[in-house]
Amino acid sequence: METIRILIADDHAMVRAGIKAFFACKEGFEIIGEAENGEQAVLLAAALHPDVILMDMVMPVKNGLEAIQEIRQHNPAARILVITSFAEDDKVFPAIKSGAAGYLLKDSSPQQLMQAIQDVYHGISSLHPLVASKLMNEFSKPTPQSLSEDQLTDREISVLELIATGQSNLEIAEKLHLSEWTIRTHTSNILSKLHLANRTQAALYALREGIASLDV
Repeated sequence: METIRILIADDHAMVRAGIKAFFACKEGFEIIGEAENGEQAVLLAAALHPDVILMDMVMPVKNGLEAIQEIRQHNPAARILVITSFAEDDKVFPAIKSGAAGYLLKDSSPQQLMQAIQDVYHGISSLHPLVASKLMNEFSKPTPQSLSEDQLTDREISVLELIATGQSNLEIAEKLHLSEWTIRTHTSNILSKLHLANRTQAALYALREGIASLDV
């Protein structure tokens, strides 16, 4: 079984202790570090190379958004799952725009947290239902200058449709009879062409533009 190596960034010791206690007896998970502020999170992310970073948004010295931006600047492939008490637009949208792969509220259950970590680790977006609703509402608004998918190849559009359904690279590869490496390449090209930061943004873009449907 793969072991997902996790870095916790939260300024509340009790929160960190609770997460550590929950995963202490869970096979396939390992807490490799703790940060009590955003600056420590950036330093530990660079030193420990965690598989998934659990990031609080409100922390001293450097807040969660600043930490996400700096971590992603040095490591664009970093998988960051926001865990916070705040679902306000000014927290949610910048975090997703800066590259967070998931956004979970602290009222979520431990099982939801475990599933979200697994999803983010496997390249699947994980959003709290309230956050997902906010993002869908935001992306449903008309934009002055909408991106166009015309520049995508037919194969890239097929991959984008499947990304929007929440499927992992491996699942997409099996469905399209391609290698996982090829799907990663297509995904990278999609993000680059559409100027998007991650798969979460790609999925929301596909839904907003009608490339994919929630009924798929």
